[in-house]
Amino acid sequence: MKLRLLPALLALTVIVPVLLPAGGAEQAAEAQAKRHPLRGVVTAVLPERSAVMVKHEDIPGVMRAMTMAFKVDTATLQTLKPGDAITGLMSRQGSNWVLEDVKPVPTKRS
Repeated sequence: MKLRLLPALLALTVIVPVLLPAGGAEQAAEAQAKRHPLRGVVTAVLPERSAVMVKHEDIPGVMRAMTMAFKVDTATLQTLKPGDAITGLMSRQGSNWVLEDVKPVPTKRS
């Protein structure tokens, strides 16, 4: 009896992945994208690219300090302006660097 179940189980290992929605693996990878804390200053807002240029501090073990473009959501794009000090979570999603959970850094007053 146990041997009769083997062909059915083998068939399931072939059929089930075919039935999963397209892009499922991609979506799972994005959900698990490693996010790194980022601190920097906005140098430019690029609405045509849905991105901002940020001069950011060193991210230990990930990348040195530099100025680079990050994709951001529409709400974030509309609130940022050059000169804004920010923090956020940086991740690599596909071929894009993305900045999420962007927050302004309060300026110190003397």
